Amino acid sequence: MVIKTDLCNYTEYRIYPGHGQKFIARDGKVHFFINAKCDSLFHQRIKPVKLRWTQAWRRMNKKGKVEEGGKKKTRKAAKFQKAIVGMSLDDLKKKKAQKPELRQAREAAAKEAKTRAAAKKPAKPAVAKVKAQGPKAQKAAGAPTPGKAFKGKK
Repeated sequence: MVIKTDLCNYTEYRIYPGHGQKFIARDGKVHFFINAKCDSLFHQRIKPVKLRWTQAWRRMNKKGKVEEGGKKKTRKAAKFQKAIVGMSLDDLKKKKAQKPELRQAREAAAKEAKTRAAAKKPAKPAVAKVKAQGPKAQKAAGAPTPGKAFKGKK
């Protein structure tokens, strides 16, 4: 034999036939409470989550039901290849697919070309930089400026 039970709107406990109180709000919503205590707390607008003995509090604080799977499994983020500035995705895939020997040979050729280009450019002499220094650079070097007397302990 099956007994029809309702759930208390406040505590979420089962209410058996012949027990509980019904409250019908002005908007027509029906609330069914297990006892006068729950009815009173509902009308005082005390949230069931704040009372330790309610199912809402137990649910919020993860009490009671033991999870069958243990800890929740985290999913690994899928690797995703994006294009880089100056290189399309297709170019990157082609470069990855190359054999390491070919890639090293290509990189060595590029390095050699860079060193040749650097050797062609004449290096500017360091003397030109020293002559270009103004009065601010001389101050930083510690040279006293004419016209100002030394103020301080000797």
